[in-house]
Amino acid sequence: MAKIEPRILKGFRDYLPEVMVPRVRLLRAISSVFERFGFEPLDTPSLEYAEILLGKLGPEAEKLFYRFKDAGDRDVALRYELTISLARVVAQYRDLPRPFKRYQMGPVWRAESPARGRFREFWQCDVDIVGSQSLLADAECIVIDHAVMTAVGAPNYRIRFNNRKLFRGLQARAGISDSLAMDAVMRAVDKVDKIGVDAVRKELAEGGLAEAPLQVVMDFLDLAAMPMPNAARIAAAREFVGGNEQGAKGCDELQQVYQAALQLGVPDSVMQIDTTIVRGLDYYTGTVFETFLTDLPGFGSVMSGGRYDGLIGLFTNEEIPAVGISVGIDRLIAALEELQKLPPGRASAQVLVTIFDESSTAYSQQVARELRNADINAELWLEPGAKLQKQLKYAERKGIAQVIVAGPAEAAAGTVNLKTLATREQVTLKLSELAQVMQAPREQH
Repeated sequence: MAKIEPRILKGFRDYLPEVMVPRVRLLRAISSVFERFGFEPLDTPSLEYAEILLGKLGPEAEKLFYRFKDAGDRDVALRYELTISLARVVAQYRDLPRPFKRYQMGPVWRAESPARGRFREFWQCDVDIVGSQSLLADAECIVIDHAVMTAVGAPNYRIRFNNRKLFRGLQARAGISDSLAMDAVMRAVDKVDKIGVDAVRKELAEGGLAEAPLQVVMDFLDLAAMPMPNAARIAAAREFVGGNEQGAKGCDELQQVYQAALQLGVPDSVMQIDTTIVRGLDYYTGTVFETFLTDLPGFGSVMSGGRYDGLIGLFTNEEIPAVGISVGIDRLIAALEELQKLPPGRASAQVLVTIFDESSTAYSQQVARELRNADINAELWLEPGAKLQKQLKYAERKGIAQVIVAGPAEAAAGTVNLKTLATREQVTLKLSELAQVMQAPREQH
């Protein structure tokens, strides 16, 4: 039989232990933040009926669906993100508490071109608040964003946020009555960071936007580019939209969300009101968020979301407000890796308990048992009779920081030798005090 070539599909990846260990640690840190804020876990199927997912994200997103007929000839698709499945759950299980605060971590699939930090299968970590119109819920998303970035050690980040209602004010001032033309304006504005103001002007002009409304859009972008404090930017946006009711309401909501986030402890220095943030046209209705690492310009956002008060109503006669924010964990890991900010350590075990010789096996087993009972991750060598040098090389290859060496003399004395591989330092400890000594650095950390 011919050998099968081991390979994976383009845009997908294997997560080997050196990747999975820091990844799992980040996921634990993020879920700990979510639970600290009172969110509860939810999981949903990876595969949904296509009709559940279609018509919610827009035609550009739907081009990227993994959609097919299953063995039962059902029209199905892999989930593109987690929010639509949440909307289905809320509509399907009517006795959920309101507000319903859930978090979900799981893979999603998009058939897009792979790029730096972007894969066709990747994980999202979402928190959503369903059933509350209060702008405190929007502010809570910003606070969670700040808490997550702090928990994972992300340096120099900015939480940029806007309110979609401002674009109704821009539309009124520019005199754009055609909703499709306004959609084109919003799509172009959303790309200003990537392509620049001149390219936005060219795109809109070539798309048929007349000179007068085009100049209003350029004035809007010029205003957005001016350096000013957040409070001043809200005031400037309010003046720009003038008497337009929706635009003014957007400014009011921005002000309330901003003040509430400050009150909840988010430093002003990490927040940036950015009136060019648009996000997906098809279901965001109010506040929108995007978080960027300023040390990686052009990398894209690592955490994003917004308010989507109309989405759940597509599944039920009841209009149910909702707001949420999502961490793109693979993008975040790729960014932290590039910045050399991933948590240190690539092994699950804190220590390898070696076996000095076959006669020492029982004592090494006792050492491993006592460490594990003390909640210390300890790997026990499994091949009695192997040379000690082989065991040390194994620990180094796996990235295990410390090893324990104990022969017949140590077993008789009730001691062990604890060796730190990076420094080659070794200390002799009583077995009775070993766990306490090993826990001390962790508790201080």
